[in-house]
Amino acid sequence: MSQPDDSGAIATATGPTPYQRLGGDGAVRALIDCFYDLIDRDPAYIDVRRLHVDLNRSRDKLYWFLSGWLGGPKLYVERFGQPRLRARHLPFAIGVTERDQWLARMTRAMSERQIEPELARELLQALALTADWMRNRFG
Repeated sequence: MSQPDDSGAIATATGPTPYQRLGGDGAVRALIDCFYDLIDRDPAYIDVRRLHVDLNRSRDKLYWFLSGWLGGPKLYVERFGQPRLRARHLPFAIGVTERDQWLARMTRAMSERQIEPELARELLQALALTADWMRNRFG
């Protein structure tokens, strides 16, 4: 697995895609639901929770995006076109705290969903690059 390409998807050499390795549609949805449940119920992550006003809409958008990013159906692109992640996140103040809270919750969600450790490591490595790129507030 490598960094995201221009379409936002993770490039793979040969073999099953990260989407397939994760378990497909149901597993992606379960991971996203776990992620947002954790954000919603843990007051320690209030900064990142504030960025997600409508959790149902946020759940759907991340599910649609990750489906394609992981090598599955390009659900987000079908609905909205190219992700343009940074541009779409510019209205939100995202700094180190928000980045770190987002990554911590995704790490926890992968652990709770018992994602295979090597796959989780690969995904989190790629997500960390993307999350850092989303920052628009420094310091």
